[in-house]
Parts: sequence; structure tokens; C-alpha cells
Amino acid sequence: MDENFMLDNEVSQELFHQHAKNLPIIDYHCHLNPEFIAKDRKFDNLGQIWLEGDHYKWRAMRTNGVDERYCTGKDTTDWEKFEKWAETVPYTMRNPLYHWTHLELKTCFGVTKILKPETAREIFDECTAKLRTPEYSARGLMRKYKVETVCTTDDPVDSLEYHLQLKKEGFEIKVLPTWRPDKAMAVEVPADFRAYIEKLSDVSGVSISRFADVITALQKRHDFFESVGCRLSDHGIEEFYAEDYTQAEIDAIFNKVYGGKALTREEILKFKSAMMYEFAVMDARSGWTQQFHYGAIRNNNDRLFAKLGPDTGFDSIGDFTVAKSMSKFLNRLDKTNQLAKTILYNLNPRDNDLITTMLGNFQDGSVAGKIQFGSGWWFLDQKYGMTAQMNSLSVLGLLSRFVGMLTDSRSFLSYPRHEYFRRIMCNLIGTDVVNGEIPASEMDFIGKMVEGISYYNAKTFFNF
Repeated sequence: MDENFMLDNEVSQELFHQHAKNLPIIDYHCHLNPEFIAKDRKFDNLGQIWLEGDHYKWRAMRTNGVDERYCTGKDTTDWEKFEKWAETVPYTMRNPLYHWTHLELKTCFGVTKILKPETAREIFDECTAKLRTPEYSARGLMRKYKVETVCTTDDPVDSLEYHLQLKKEGFEIKVLPTWRPDKAMAVEVPADFRAYIEKLSDVSGVSISRFADVITALQKRHDFFESVGCRLSDHGIEEFYAEDYTQAEIDAIFNKVYGGKALTREEILKFKSAMMYEFAVMDARSGWTQQFHYGAIRNNNDRLFAKLGPDTGFDSIGDFTVAKSMSKFLNRLDKTNQLAKTILYNLNPRDNDLITTMLGNFQDGSVAGKIQFGSGWWFLDQKYGMTAQMNSLSVLGLLSRFVGMLTDSRSFLSYPRHEYFRRIMCNLIGTDVVNGEIPASEMDFIGKMVEGISYYNAKTFFNF
């Protein structure tokens, strides 16, 4: 893993080192805990910062035969968990975890040794000693990686107290909230939905007894998020919802579920369709960018979901049919000029070309790359997934207008994923130059293209 890691030729190396490597990071979608940033959390050891909440590593460890107590258990120490991770790492060769692990060790701690059982104790102790110094706190790590802006993921009922604290304090790195209203349309369990709506009523100050009140309360929270600096929404959906409905139907469906009665499949789809439309209109009115992450089947293992809860490593790629509903949803908004800037992320790689052909249907010339194909997400944010995403976007859209990479991570050590992406992107473009598929005479433009994808496109697109 030398300075030219993943850079196969001199042009790729020039593009990375001269145009991508030193640019700041805009991490416009992540799951960092804003409290950790506000309180400048100090991490006790490498096991804690690496394995706490990291379901990517937990999945690999389980697959390698590691008992659950060394993944999520409360009766094992951070060192014991780390030791099991070190035993697993050699078996992750050809999995992106192998690259990420060693890239994080090198770029953050200056450790160039291979992590394996024989080196585990030495690496753990060396990195832990550094983590206990001020420059390796949550904020210190963000500074170390030249982070300029991060956008966390936040529910409409969140107080945003830590974002407000950071803003008041004048922290030099922008930490902005992202509007994630998934629970406001989660009507599958009536009791849970009612409890959420009651909480929404409390924080918004709006008395809710009908559907229109829900929208009023959500709009108030939307306005509040905007006042704190929010510029993006994000929606985690299985598929796109674009059923036909009447307002009378939605009013009746809300009354039914709020009254504690279970909805039919048809009623659920209609309610979600209405909510997605209302959210999109709010975003368009505010000039935000809306993000749609679709296609995951979550919590597949009932036994371990009951024991461990969500986001613990039991989700997978789904195979939903989305083209018609996606088109109908976007078209419904476009017809009334209420289609906001949009980023679409698929989890099933079979949808790559589907999305890139869908983008062109709704580009209107008002903003360069108004409808975006998001970077390889979750199971696809690795060399092959990111290369496939960029190849599809190149062939059927404009790679040069792409807003680039994000971490989608809960970890302060995940920023090297931006470097990983930049290396892959530079190698992809550089190889085309070497092969004569892109003219070498246009290196000035190509360099600016790389800089745009790495940083400047996002800065302009999101109005940061």
C-alpha cells in the first residue's frame, strides 16, 4: 500500500497526486453521532473506535466463526474483540475491509504493518497510545483528514441541540443536520406510529388529530432544520411509492392507523406515496437536495434482530421492481415544477443502467447534474461497485458532473474511503487516457474534472 496504491499508470498517478489527494472532504451523508463531535469524544482504545457499532466488521467476524460475544457482547473487553478482529483480517483478502483496515492504519496512525494475530498487540498498543492524545479526539480526527463539511442523519423530532451547540461555538468544520423522516410514514405498526406522531406533536407544538396537522407539524420541523443549516433530506425506502390516491383516502387512512387499526397493504402504499410527495414538495420549496436510498431488505434474521436490534449486520440486497414507480414519482413532481435536486442510490447493482437512463428524463437544464446517480452505496461502496457505478454514469450520463463520494459511516476512522474512491476514480480516468480513449492533450480539463468529482461539484451542488 505505497503512494501509488491502486494507480496503475503514470497518468492515474498524476491525476491523484496533483488533483485529488490534497482536496478537503465534503461528507454529505454519514451517520456520525453529533454528540460525539460536540463533546469532542476521546476514544479509549483502537478496539472501541473500530468495532463499536461497525456491522461491516461484525458480519465478517461472524462469517469467520467468531462468537457473537466478541462482536456485540457486553462481557468481553475491547482488546478481546480487537484480537478476534485481528484474527479475521487475513481472511478478508479481496473484501474491501482488508483495504479499508490497512488504509485507516496507515493514514491515521502511520502504521504500515499488516494486521494479523502476530502484530495485533503491537498495533493495538501503538494506536491506543495515539488515541489518548488530543489530536486523535473526534474533532482532531476530522481535522486530520481535512474534513470541511459533514451532514449527519437526523429525525424530524430530534432537538439538534448538538448542531446548535457547534454552530454557536463556531467550530470551524460545518456539522449540518440531514432531514430523515422515515418514521413519519412507518405505519406498519399502529401503536409505534401513534407514539411517533404524539412525539412530533410535542416538539412542533402542533395539536395533531388529522392528516393535515401532521403535514403542518412536519413543515414546522422542516423550517427548524433549515434554520440550523440543513440542506439535504434522506429517505431509506425499500422501493419508490407512487400510488394514485385522493386526499379523502389519505385522511381516512390516517384516522384508521392513528386510531390503532392495522392497515391493508394497499392503504400502506397509498399513505407512503402521499408522504413521499409531501416531503418532496417541502424540499423543493426550500431548495434542498433529496436523497433516496432504496433496495435494502432489513433485519432478515428474526432471532438475532430480537436479541440485538437493527443495524447490527443482518440486512441484504433486495430485488424490487422500481422503474415505473420511480418514474411516476419523479414525473408527478416535475409536472408542477416541484422536483428538487435529487440523488438516487441503488443497492442492487442490476439497477445501475436503470438509474442512469432515468436521470436524463428529468434533467431540465436549471442545474448541472440536477438528478444524480449516487456513489456506490453500502454493499456497493467497494472497488467493483464504485467502478460499475462510474462506468454506467459515464456511458449513459455525465461523469464530469458527479458529486462524488460519501462515507455513509458511523466511524470517525472512515474518511480514508474518500481517498479510496479518489484513487479508483483517478485510475479509471487515467487508464482511459493511456488507452487513447480520452485525449492526453486535454489534461488541463481532465484535472479539473477530477477535482470537481473529488470536491468542487459537491460544494457547488449543495450550496455549501
